[in-house]
Amino acid sequence: MTTFLLGIGLILCFLVLLVLYRVVFGPGVFNRVAAISAIGTKTLIILLIMGFLYNRVEMFIDISMVYALLNFIGCIAAAKYLEMEK
Repeated sequence: MTTFLLGIGLILCFLVLLVLYRVVFGPGVFNRVAAISAIGTKTLIILLIMGFLYNRVEMFIDISMVYALLNFIGCIAAAKYLEMEK
């Protein structure tokens, strides 16, 4: 099970790198904000996988919930800011 979770974690890290390309070279600001939100979601899953690997799921669930809330608030704030710019 540990090998499976490590493999999934590495695949997610690779996917984060692919999405990071979209953040840097995105065609527009809205695509970049969406890519940052996708990176936050993948990071959330990576945190939960780390919780399973360290046998401290309850602690990592709390950390991931706070991270998800911050990611959501940041995405909403960026959308509001970009809406005012337009």
